Amino acid sequence: MNPRTVLWLIVSVTLIAVFLDLPAIPVKFDYGPIKVDTSIGGYEINLFNGAFTRDLKIKEGLDISGGVRVTLRADMASISADRRTEALDSVKSVLERRVNLFGVSEPNVQTLRVGSDYRVVVELPGVYDTSQALSLIGQTAKLEFKEFDAEATKSANPKTLTVNDVYKPTGLTGADLKRAYLTFDQTSGAPQVGFDLTADGGQKFKKVTEELLKKPSPQERVLAIFLDGVPISTPEVTAVISNQGVITGNFTSDQAKDLALKLNAGALPVPIGVIAQENIGATLGRDSVNRSVFAGAVGLIIVAVFMAGLYGRFGLIADVALIIYGLLTLAIYKLTPVVLTLPGIAGFLLSIGMAVDANILIFERIKEELRWGKSLRPAMELGFGRAWTSIRDANMATLITCFVLFNPLGWSFLNTSGPVRGFALTLALGVLLSLFTGIVVSRTLIRVFYKG
Repeated sequence: MNPRTVLWLIVSVTLIAVFLDLPAIPVKFDYGPIKVDTSIGGYEINLFNGAFTRDLKIKEGLDISGGVRVTLRADMASISADRRTEALDSVKSVLERRVNLFGVSEPNVQTLRVGSDYRVVVELPGVYDTSQALSLIGQTAKLEFKEFDAEATKSANPKTLTVNDVYKPTGLTGADLKRAYLTFDQTSGAPQVGFDLTADGGQKFKKVTEELLKKPSPQERVLAIFLDGVPISTPEVTAVISNQGVITGNFTSDQAKDLALKLNAGALPVPIGVIAQENIGATLGRDSVNRSVFAGAVGLIIVAVFMAGLYGRFGLIADVALIIYGLLTLAIYKLTPVVLTLPGIAGFLLSIGMAVDANILIFERIKEELRWGKSLRPAMELGFGRAWTSIRDANMATLITCFVLFNPLGWSFLNTSGPVRGFALTLALGVLLSLFTGIVVSRTLIRVFYKG
């Protein structure tokens, strides 16, 4: 691609990053008949009727902003002793997914056993209202699938009959559900909720739905979905369900999406109850964070001066690429959004040094080519090309380390700590962006502006 075309693409991406990074700045002006009272920056993103929304604010972790700690007890009465540890781990996994579904990122969720009690401790950064925290976590939030109980309706007093009397348990619970998601009917385009089942859940669903299909009336073929004892949907079974199925109804897109969210959030194998809740302050304090940011700014300036002093115009171009790197990094933090903890800030600061590491390798390689008698243009192209192998291998090793620390697959024998994952995430993003700014941005700027 033409270097000038690439340059315009880089400029466009940088301007978008500036737009995303810009904080809210009040603008007030009063001069005669002209009055302005508004603000620029601090924008929000709302796309596809709310399908993608971002407030573009930096999310701060528990050590920086404080939050809420909630201690929960899992009721293991219905779980055999040999499966209780497995059930507790499942509760932990579901709670982590639930708070993330509601926009609380990087929670600290830990399991522990106190005597005969099985407990989960949840720490939520940036949440200061304990009632809000409980609404995110839920006190019991047990998901069940129930069938119509014709005998109960005949024998019960109609005046005292409740919805729980009308339906009876099938043995299907949230433990059998793998995930739920918004989908659309291929023929009519109507919104509906698809769901995937676990291996055991698929076998149980197959048996239950086969029996329901034999029922004579549509009412008896209903498989009601209960969350915390409250029916959230009463779909009729129209086919045998084994591995995955679809919940249909007169849903709007928002209703189907909300139902999928409730199904995912409620897929707990056992009931849980709150036994303690408290607000916790920032473990570091604002002064420690400000000092860390100041240290990062000083380090950035020193790196920029070093590059300009050692490599001259090449170094100045690397500094411009470093500024673009910073703008893009902050924009990605706001879009993702990454939750910044002190380890996360450390990962970002470490990636700054790595952002110029690629430039140093390239510039030194260019110097070698010049010493071997090459003219400037061929030396620059050879410098970028021949330094790429070293840059690729060094950064790949770092990315592998980040993968192990972040543990995206949730392997129990690897780290599951939120702050450590935050460090790995910011470092990995920094490495990937440094490859872009070091190879693409610096190379394009040199091709366009460096005349020898």
